[in-house]
Amino acid sequence: MEEKEDTHAEPLDLVRLCIDEIVIIKLRGDRELKGRLHAYDSHCNLVLGDVEETIYVAEEEDEDEDEPPSVKTIKKQSEMLFVRGDSVVLIAPFAGTTH
Repeated sequence: MEEKEDTHAEPLDLVRLCIDEIVIIKLRGDRELKGRLHAYDSHCNLVLGDVEETIYVAEEEDEDEDEPPSVKTIKKQSEMLFVRGDSVVLIAPFAGTTH
């Protein structure tokens, strides 16, 4: 029997498969990035291109304390972005259409 070479031996091997693809990155502090993954390292430091950053801000209303706060989103665009690995919570391939 032939042994197949295991191409997914380490967790970051899955990130390697996303090079030059659109990914979603969830960050600490209610932030999310969507962009093309150009590079990464073993500390999950990332370089992304054509990045859309979404920041979620909870707005509390003093009048009705029983209702949950509304969430405001702020969007920013960047041509290139370096993401420090200690802020990364999740890396996932983008399921929608690519640019």
